[in-house]
This record gives sequence, C-alpha cells and structure tokens, in this order.
Amino acid sequence: MLFICYPKCSTCKKAEDFLKKNKISYDYRDIKEKNPTEKEIKTWQKKSGLPMKKFFNTSGMLYREMGLKDKLDSMTDDEMAELLATDGMLVKRPLLITDKTVLVGFKEKEWGEVLK
Repeated sequence: MLFICYPKCSTCKKAEDFLKKNKISYDYRDIKEKNPTEKEIKTWQKKSGLPMKKFFNTSGMLYREMGLKDKLDSMTDDEMAELLATDGMLVKRPLLITDKTVLVGFKEKEWGEVLK
C-alpha cells in the first residue's frame, strides 16, 4: 500500500499516526518530491470511483491563486489530470492507494473501515 502525503500537512500527520498506531505497513511518498503523474492520477480516479474534482486540494494556496474554483467545471477529466500532474500541491492529500481502492483525504472512520 502506498501512502502519499506532504510532511508539513497536519492532516497527513494524523493519517500517518493512524497507520502507525494500527500497525499498518505502507510505502511512503512525499508528494512534493515525487509528484503524481497524469497516468497515476487517472488510474487512481478510476479505482476510487470519485469524480476527478475530488483530487484537487481546494484549500491550497496554489488552487486559489490559479482561480480553479471557477475553471474546473469547464475542464475535462483529462485536462484536470494533466493539471494535477503539474504540481503535487494541487493534489488533495493524504492519498492511500491499496490493491482495491484509493482513499483521498483523511477520515479516520473511513480509513478504519477500508483497512480492517
């Protein structure tokens, strides 16, 4: 299982603490050092069943600076995936990629159910 996060993100820290507390092993990836590729994003989106919009970090500074709130509705999934692949700070995190699903953002209850 792959855990993708930004080390300075408090939600990512909570998610990592949750994984450690529950003795769940994972591979760690810093989203700032190794940005997800367009292909990875498309694969994760299909696996998660979530709309592509859910992969955007809507509370991020870059998202706001780029005015994406008003642009996403007119973009295709391919265009969104291409944009997400340009900068890891645009991607909502943490991400947990398992064999069966992809979890976007950290909700302890949801993670607990999926990782049982």
